[in-house]
Amino acid sequence: MDAKALKIVYMGTPEFAVAPLRALVENGFQVVTVVTMPDKPAGRGLKLQQSAVKKYALEAGLTILQPEKLRSDEFIAELHALQPDLGIVIAFRMLPQRVWSLPRLGTFNLHASLLPQYRGAAPINWALINGETSTGVTTFMLNAEIDKGAVIGRKEVTVAADETAGTLHDKLMHTGTELVLESVERIATGRLSPVEQSELETGALKEAPKIFKETCRIDWNCSVVAVYNLIRGLSPHPTAWSEITRDGKHLLNVKIYTAIREDVLPVHSPGSLVTDGTRYLKVACADGYIGIEELQLAGKKRMKTADFLRGFNAIGEYRFV
Repeated sequence: MDAKALKIVYMGTPEFAVAPLRALVENGFQVVTVVTMPDKPAGRGLKLQQSAVKKYALEAGLTILQPEKLRSDEFIAELHALQPDLGIVIAFRMLPQRVWSLPRLGTFNLHASLLPQYRGAAPINWALINGETSTGVTTFMLNAEIDKGAVIGRKEVTVAADETAGTLHDKLMHTGTELVLESVERIATGRLSPVEQSELETGALKEAPKIFKETCRIDWNCSVVAVYNLIRGLSPHPTAWSEITRDGKHLLNVKIYTAIREDVLPVHSPGSLVTDGTRYLKVACADGYIGIEELQLAGKKRMKTADFLRGFNAIGEYRFV
């Protein structure tokens, strides 16, 4: 069957899901509807905000569905009426079986790791936090188990030593877009033999669970490599953070966006703040220093270290904890 004759239901929400959708549309594939999250209030004015996928879908003139409940009879009836051949899910919600099994050829997902490694909500972040030198993207058929369906295809991506979650996100988005198009073509031809993930296991499996605020807190007693990887693995979002104390008392919380490693034996205890008061600010770890380049104070904008130091009162004993 001609891949461009397939009636596709596309489901996604954030920016990561926009590039594959755009590629499908621009390459002439038949996207019969886009399913995305309902608009949500955000910001100080709590104005309703549209998802990145919805914004693009509106620009492209695509039909949009925004169900509050994916199990609702009304939503299921709308999907049935479309008689879809294929479903594609990228960075969306967990789907009930009656949704992912509805398309004639099933539904596949794009995941930002080389499955079965890094199943879970935050594969990009955890690959960097764990210091991986390579990762990738995977397309797989949805089944009743989260991130465990049979694999359609995988593409590997090299991780640079100074990669951040932001730059790796963009790399994987580009590579994932290519893989989505290839996967649709393979499904359409019928020459598809998905591989069970158990056949791809090599060594211990690493997970990618949801990241919470305490996950992002820096432990300066760790190695300089571990702290550096945490910072880049959470930048620009949700961002590593630490508390600054002065003379043993809480002063403020600081988010750290970019930093450099100094692999030299420290002469200060972990958490000690070292600065010349104008140009540099570094913090001691167990076996080196982290030089902070960009940071953000609570309620303030992201800034360079030099800008922070101009308003920093250096009187007293400061520590990061």
